[in-house]
Amino acid sequence: MLYFSALAFSLLYTSYALSLISPLDSDVGPQPVPVTQANVLGPVAELHIANEVISPDGFSRSAALANGVYPAPLIRAYKNDRFAIRVFNELTDDTMPLDTSVHWHGISQRTSNWADGVACVTQCPIRPDEAFLHKFTATGQTGTYWYHSHYSTQYCDGLRGPLVIYDPADPLAYMYDVDNENTVITLSDWYHTPSIQLAGIFGAVTANSTLINGRGRYPGGPLQPLTVLNVTQGLRYRFRVIAISCDPSFNFTIDGHRMTIIEVDGVEIVPVEVDSIPILAGQRYSVVVTADQPVGNYWIRSINNQANQTFDDGQNMAILRYDGAPVQDPTSAPGPYELTFDESALHPLINPGAPGIPEIGKADVNLNIVPGFNTDPGLFLLNNVSYVNPPIPVLLQILSGARHPWELLPNGSVYELPPRKVIEISFPNTGAAPGGPHPIHMHGHRFDVVRVSGNSSANFVNPPRRDVVSLGNTGDNVTIRFFTDNPGPWFLHCHIDWHLNHGFAVVMAESPREAAAQQAAVIPADWGRLCLPGLAWGQTRLGGFGTLGSPSILG
Repeated sequence: MLYFSALAFSLLYTSYALSLISPLDSDVGPQPVPVTQANVLGPVAELHIANEVISPDGFSRSAALANGVYPAPLIRAYKNDRFAIRVFNELTDDTMPLDTSVHWHGISQRTSNWADGVACVTQCPIRPDEAFLHKFTATGQTGTYWYHSHYSTQYCDGLRGPLVIYDPADPLAYMYDVDNENTVITLSDWYHTPSIQLAGIFGAVTANSTLINGRGRYPGGPLQPLTVLNVTQGLRYRFRVIAISCDPSFNFTIDGHRMTIIEVDGVEIVPVEVDSIPILAGQRYSVVVTADQPVGNYWIRSINNQANQTFDDGQNMAILRYDGAPVQDPTSAPGPYELTFDESALHPLINPGAPGIPEIGKADVNLNIVPGFNTDPGLFLLNNVSYVNPPIPVLLQILSGARHPWELLPNGSVYELPPRKVIEISFPNTGAAPGGPHPIHMHGHRFDVVRVSGNSSANFVNPPRRDVVSLGNTGDNVTIRFFTDNPGPWFLHCHIDWHLNHGFAVVMAESPREAAAQQAAVIPADWGRLCLPGLAWGQTRLGGFGTLGSPSILG
């Protein structure tokens, strides 16, 4: 058995990080020049992460923002574009985390695990006054994604925004007329208290308001202007709805209008008509809405699942405004609600079907991961283990020779997956983990949900394919399948950030030997520089590593 002390890890990551620094780094030479417009960036861009005082719901607070705006700017790309996004850490407000990292949610990062942006799993955090260039190609991927901090609970302080990859040959383009930066809809919770303080709560954390495209109202607060989406009667709009939430899920509706779902988490589906959509943290839906009602104003509603929610005074709402309608608040009534949302009906349009033998328990590797909870001190468990951050990133451990779970930290939270095998993971919901429904996200893969929540039967023919799935309610046993064709350590976690902060995560170390060879050939020098010692990153700041074995979680 191999055991690494904290000192050994320090020496190990210093020597390996130094070995990556070379004057022949691929960043040397002429670099692409970012081209931007207001609140919209291209795939070659700069993100300046800094603290600004904002008041999206009328309450002023310091926040952690990308390029000074909330939500962060839309990153707009086209199929097979090459991304080159340099992240600058200009944070100064020590009431919030000062280190940072940025994760590109839903991007598979094939051959670029190092660019996934997960502090303590695929990289060391970016310290203040430092910068890091993420370079990757989302080969073959199109659809609706987002990006956010993956350090501590920082994205709850504002570092989160949309990312869309447009497909010039979209097979469903015939269904809509309008699809642009004005049809992207972000749903988020907002907090008046810095996340470091909220992360110390071992229990429910309640948002102060719901924001739709960065605007909202809170109980007893001022009647702030709400977001307005303008439409022209007779046209069909592709609205890309993204839950950039830290915690709550939302029920999304538009008064008087039905919606046709055509994409789920970046996967085109056989169109399904609904009149409401439950959307959990991290999930995305593209819906086609036809502006076929009389010219007027209609409420867009996004009620969250926390206690005491209301539509009073425009809370949890935005406005759908037809061209020619008066500039005034809607008087529309909710509904009608006649079509039941059914996750099992979200069938992939292209190449449907789960890999492997079509029977539960007959994959090459079958895992049961059971969520639990330790009431004292209030940590979440997966198979009786609460995730803690390792002293150095899992990827760096693999690059330095560690291969197997007993060699990799954190102990008990790393699962080795063999290459080119069908993996099945079931998540029995015993009701032991409070605060559900829990949205489970896996990095590096889309998976087929062969058994969805609320359904005891399996579907291997055309199951939903996505990257965030609800674990449902007590008695459910959600089951996913995927094929291991993307080497690297991939985070699997609850996307309620307070739960992740309290241990609701594991790492899937996929094909470690292949990952080491593949990543060693492509990692840039700047990646190694992030891990050089000397600034005591993560040891002296709130939200940092603490000591080995500490329950501190950096996300």
